Amino acid sequence: MPMSAVGCDRTAMPPTGPVARLIRRLPRPVRFLGVGGFGLATDLCVFTLLMLGGITPLPARALSLVVATAVTWRLNRAITFDSSHRRQGDEALRYALVTTIAQGTSYAVFSVLVLTVLAWLPQAALLAGAAAGALISYNGHRLVSFAPRTTGALPSP
Repeated sequence: MPMSAVGCDRTAMPPTGPVARLIRRLPRPVRFLGVGGFGLATDLCVFTLLMLGGITPLPARALSLVVATAVTWRLNRAITFDSSHRRQGDEALRYALVTTIAQGTSYAVFSVLVLTVLAWLPQAALLAGAAAGALISYNGHRLVSFAPRTTGALPSP
């Protein structure tokens, strides 16, 4: 199958090999937490680098969320969720919708904390916001972004 504008379609070339088989044996919530942990590390690193570069916390976090979101979409698509049998563009729009809600929650919690009680440690505010967003993110992605194109039944947890 040809490559799309955002990369190759994983339904055409599923990951193989011992590591891929081991990852597929893990329960979906564990895979989601692993991808989320990698995304959180990306978020923290980009945020901290931007802060060290002189950018204030609110715009730094907005930029770090964009980078982390791109990373987690690709990893969730490849590792966490089964194929939705949708075009990548359709799936990306669904992912963007759920992520906007989840990351909006994350950013709101972060903003309140970084402007008040955690101004002295913005990374802690980032972690608190990320935890709040993760609660929304998993079920939103499971039920909307990567839900199989079928009628009736909901996807398994």
